[in-house]
Amino acid sequence: MNNPFRIGFGYDVHEFAEDRKLFIGGIEIEYPKGLTGHSDADVLLHAVSDALLGALALGDIGKHFPNNDPKYKNIDSKILLDKTYDLIKDNGYMLGNIDSTVVVQEPKLAPYIASMRKVIAEILNIGVEQVSIKATTSEGLGFEGRGEGISAYAIVLLIKKEN
Repeated sequence: MNNPFRIGFGYDVHEFAEDRKLFIGGIEIEYPKGLTGHSDADVLLHAVSDALLGALALGDIGKHFPNNDPKYKNIDSKILLDKTYDLIKDNGYMLGNIDSTVVVQEPKLAPYIASMRKVIAEILNIGVEQVSIKATTSEGLGFEGRGEGISAYAIVLLIKKEN
């Protein structure tokens, strides 16, 4: 059976760290802490990348961009998302839409969401209306609620391109 639709789910988490800039959704967020990671640790772009890869059973972001490879040290996650989407297109699919949620107690992300949507849409060459980003707290519960880090979830719909 040749299904024209594929759905992928992605999840990522990073711990807060001193002396790092905070990047979420491809933009820098004003905050005194950043996130730990081999790359720039953009938790949202990593979740979207994993969702894209998962939709076509291509593994995860760590398989394609290993955190022990020096060429990815401090790399801009926008580059990783772009390279991930190249894999999707090479497999004959295009993106239908993204739905994502970032879980963080602070900083508040509402002022940044429109810019994040625009950046992601530009990287993936899709309309902003195809990118949904929501932000929520965990009501003080868990590591996000204690201000220890951020998690992000993403779901994507891929559509087979017609030959």
